[in-house]
Amino acid sequence: MASTAIWFGRILILIGLIGYGYGMSEGAASVTALIPAFFGVVIMACGHFGMTESRRKLMMHIAVTVALLGFIAGIVALFRKGMPETIGAGAISQIAMAVVCLIFVLLGVRSFIAARASN
Repeated sequence: MASTAIWFGRILILIGLIGYGYGMSEGAASVTALIPAFFGVVIMACGHFGMTESRRKLMMHIAVTVALLGFIAGIVALFRKGMPETIGAGAISQIAMAVVCLIFVLLGVRSFIAARASN
């Protein structure tokens, strides 16, 4: 699961960098476009720290919790002002972050259940 956290962190960082790069090309770059990258850095760091057996359980629980918060943040930001009329770059970035975080949460919960059943 630690290597999965690293890959999902990389994907979130990529989403943030692409969103920020798009904003720069349009002349409207904002630090908020990097929010997926911030979540990605934390999840990826948890994956790296979780490579050792002694810290794996704690780090993966932290990573899944951060991903759950990322999912919630993405959904809340998307619908904060009501249903979006158009799907722009910001909305696509929020949707992508929410979907990636949700998939990671589901994989993490499945992994936790499997680990619990094997004990």
